[in-house]
Amino acid sequence: MQTTAITKLSPTEILEKKNAEALLAGGQNRIDAQHKKGKLTARERIELLLDEGSFEEIGKFVVHRSKDFGLDKEHYLGDSVVTGYGTIHGRLVYVFSQDFTVFGGSLSMAHAEKVCRIMDLAMKNGAPLIGLNDSGGARIQEGVVSLAGYADIFYRNTQASGLIPQLSAIMGPCAGGAVYSPAITDFIFMVENTSYMFVTGPNVVKTVTHEEVSSEDLGGASVHSSKSGVAHLSTPNEVACISELKRVLRYIPQNCEEIAPVYPYTSSGQETRESLNSIVPENPNQPYDIREVIEQVVDESSFMEIHKDYAENIIVGFGLLAGRSIGIVANQPAHLAGCLDINASKKAARFVRFCDAFNVPLLVFEDVPGFLPGTEQEWNGIISNGAKLLYAFCEATVPRITVITRKAYGGAYDVMNSKHIGADMNYAWPSAEIAVMGAKGAAEIIFRKEILSAENPEAKLQEKVDEYSQKFANPYKAAQRGYIDEVIVPDQTRQKLIKAFKMLENKVVNAPRKKHGNIPL
Repeated sequence: MQTTAITKLSPTEILEKKNAEALLAGGQNRIDAQHKKGKLTARERIELLLDEGSFEEIGKFVVHRSKDFGLDKEHYLGDSVVTGYGTIHGRLVYVFSQDFTVFGGSLSMAHAEKVCRIMDLAMKNGAPLIGLNDSGGARIQEGVVSLAGYADIFYRNTQASGLIPQLSAIMGPCAGGAVYSPAITDFIFMVENTSYMFVTGPNVVKTVTHEEVSSEDLGGASVHSSKSGVAHLSTPNEVACISELKRVLRYIPQNCEEIAPVYPYTSSGQETRESLNSIVPENPNQPYDIREVIEQVVDESSFMEIHKDYAENIIVGFGLLAGRSIGIVANQPAHLAGCLDINASKKAARFVRFCDAFNVPLLVFEDVPGFLPGTEQEWNGIISNGAKLLYAFCEATVPRITVITRKAYGGAYDVMNSKHIGADMNYAWPSAEIAVMGAKGAAEIIFRKEILSAENPEAKLQEKVDEYSQKFANPYKAAQRGYIDEVIVPDQTRQKLIKAFKMLENKVVNAPRKKHGNIPL
């Protein structure tokens, strides 16, 4: 009789075997399927994101505890999410990366517990939290337990808001209740053609509204980066997405207690930018690209625009000024003449509040003829939405500086970080026009009778327009009142701002004690 020798594995060999099993996740076939879709695996994404060799995994051997619908026969080490911590640019971050190769990345209670563990550590240790989302949603076989897991995550997202930066990258599907975790975070990045977000999918939409729509058209990266404004950045592939995410982190601190990053900077001794003198056209109705102003004022190649394709009449983004990280908000005369509308107000308000929460000083370039008129704007709530931007600026306690390049008309002048709502320094170029409205509209109202009774009404109107322009369409009345601190030649803008932000670096505001304000949401 022949006996078969039983090989007993040593403890070290058992560990090695389990580590290898965890790394394989849902198996090579599913990994290959992920790659065929143009997607990376959960671990490959982490490897790209973090500094080489810095990742420390937590919860590698966690498995789900479900027994219904055959789940008790199917277990994968780590379940459907990889969690841990590491560094980016040498700075601590916490990360979770959903693994589509395991149950389609669906969220189980064990999955949620791993994510919550990482979130708790991030809050306790004051470091950014990064979520790489690629999930089919709640694990249906677990029922309400899975829903409870989502709510546990939402609650922590809210507790972490304003405490630590939270960044979400959508690397695949993100549907149903799963969308609300990224929605609470500070920035959402999406990948074109492979990621999508929606509360109800195409099949439900078809059943309820009879609309035929694809996942991409309903909630793809292009839709959310241009129409809804849900996504802050859209990128062509996952490598670019992760690169942009890492870039954002260069401009923001670890938590709300730290100041914004300041990098070594050596001045060439020449901070004037003569090209600024010729950017604003002589014709006040002619558009120009405010990006040209921003690029000339900030350190070379340092401007990073956020929400580029959404509400293009206002620009927001990060930049460096003499090595100091700042947030930039600017009206864009090249689109809708730079008018404020509903989407622009929401976009800028959200950005201002982020900068204020994380001590990033604010620089505002103003060229605004007013709020966009029309029934669509009024019926959809331009009043309460415009008030969001006003509220955000009024509430902000970080150093705040405004430069008026041209138009500053009506209530929009007040809203765009005017002296009256707490701006620290307000500059104007000689081309600035600070008035209740444009000269033509003002003349038609003030001198209406005189114009109508004139022999040549058109000539009289032009005469009154010139008279009003000479009196009010300039920065000097506001400067006389102290609403403008200094009228400056455009080429001096950069050096003035460097000095002003340096002067304001120790600014302290003691706000009234209260639970929180009630922003007009």
